[in-house]
Formats: sequence, structure tokens, C-alpha cells
Amino acid sequence: MLINYSIMLTCKTSLLNISFALIFLFQTNLSFGQNALQAKISQYAKNVNGNVGVCASVLETGETVSFNGDKKFPMQSVYKFPIAMVVLDRVDKKEFSLNQKIKVTKLDYIAKIGHSPLRDQFPNGTDIAIKDLVKYSVSESDGSASDILVRLLGGTKYADRYIHQLGVKDIAIATTEKIQVENDTIQYQNWATPKAMTSLLNIFYTQHKLSAGSRAVLLNDMINSTPGAKRLKGLLPAGTIVAHKTGTAGTINGLTRATNDVGIITLPNGKHLAITVFISDSRSSEADRELTIAKIAKAAFEYWGIHK
Repeated sequence: MLINYSIMLTCKTSLLNISFALIFLFQTNLSFGQNALQAKISQYAKNVNGNVGVCASVLETGETVSFNGDKKFPMQSVYKFPIAMVVLDRVDKKEFSLNQKIKVTKLDYIAKIGHSPLRDQFPNGTDIAIKDLVKYSVSESDGSASDILVRLLGGTKYADRYIHQLGVKDIAIATTEKIQVENDTIQYQNWATPKAMTSLLNIFYTQHKLSAGSRAVLLNDMINSTPGAKRLKGLLPAGTIVAHKTGTAGTINGLTRATNDVGIITLPNGKHLAITVFISDSRSSEADRELTIAKIAKAAFEYWGIHK
């Protein structure tokens, strides 16, 4: 019995050693692969003038790559995504309803310099359902629609507070579009880190903070978002599902303070990639800025969606 026990112990020890070796090998390869992806992102970032921040994470596994992930970047219209989350949370709490009509007047509109299809379509004002205001804000990045939603909430501080209560601290929602479009530097007051924004995407998609119906409304509006076709979606295979929200500053004296895209990409293996790409204070062309975002998204897509 002693001999058999010794043999069994030796075999068990050998199996454990092999297991640990395989785990170490897997972790080493995984770390090497993620480092290679991070190096590729770093290289792409050098191809554009300005600051680049990235955080990409597979929602089902938690695997994450970050580049300047803790740095603050102006969100521009990306902040319409969290604002929409807060409005839909109020809908879930029965404070509003999706079909509730809101009276819109000329006083609600942002200045002509700002993007607002709602203003352009109804220059004298209109009555519009909350679900349509959310759609204008998210799918068409309408500044007036976003401000009307903020007014319904009682101000930006309520949107800011809700996001912080979710546990996402490094996002600041401080000013309306109407204020922001009048002064190019005010946009820095509405900021986020790439890690925080990707964390918020994760919470939205996986943690069921919104009802199934409200989540579906926002997800659909993000999937059907029209701006930024050459950013996250730009180099991905045709038919790839991308639920995203862009943000773009105007270019003044050759300087563009924000060129952003954040979203959730459905990978070929069925998993989901939450990704944030921010570019701030850039003097590169719009084509170069958008191509940089597209290349970063493609690199992450190929690493987690094709090779893994």
C-alpha cells in the first residue's frame, strides 16, 4: 500500500505541476497578446497629432486593454449616452413615459452653430414624445434634444449624480449643449476617462440597471446612430453590429478639441467588446483622426474576435 500511495502521490504531483505549467503558459501568452495589442494601439496613436485615450474590454471575460485610460478627455456628444440612460431610468421609475409629449419652443434650441436636426425641422417649435427626443439625441446627436432631456431631469447635476451612484466616478456632466456651443473651451467641463466610459458601457449592457424595454430603446438608438460611420465602424466587416455614440468638437484655427467614439461591438464569436476611443486637442485632419479610431477598433476586433 505504501508503494501504491507513493506512486499515486507522485502522479498527482506531476499532474499538478503540468496544470500549473499550462496555466502559466496560457497567462503568459495572454499577457503577451494583450501587450502586443496595446503596442499596436500605441503605434496608431502616434500617427495622429493630439492626445489619444483607449479602453477596450470583452464584457463576457473582463479581458481589458487600456492606453491613457486614466486621462481626462472632453466627451462632447458622447455624454448624450449617459444622459439618455438617466432619462430612461426615470421612465422605469414611472416619473416619465416614453410616449409622453413634451412642448418644445424656440427657446429650447441651441445656437445655429450647433448641430440640431430637431431645430432645423421644426424651427417654430413642436410637441414631441420623450422616446423621439432620446432618438434625436442619441441617433442623430441633436444638441437641442439633449438639452430638453436635461431640462426634464432638472439639470446636469442629476445626470452626473446618477452616473456616480452607479459607481462610475471619473465622468463629469456639468454643462448643457447650449452653453457648450457658445465657447469652445467649456467642453472640457464635460469629461470622462476612457476606463470610466468603458465601465459605464459595461454597466449598461450587463448589469440590468435599466428595464429590458428601456435598454432595448437605447441600444437600438445607438445601433442606428448615423454620425461617425468612419470611426469605430470604419474598418470592421460589413454587417458588424456596433452600438455607439460619437462626440465631435468644431475645428477652430486648425485645432479640434474632441473626436470620439464609444460603443459595444458584437464580435464574430458572439462576445461583446466595449470600447472607448477619445482623441483630444488634435491638429490632424478629420480623415486621419477618424482613421486612427477605425484602426484601433479593428485591432481590438481582430484580437478578441478572430484570433481568440
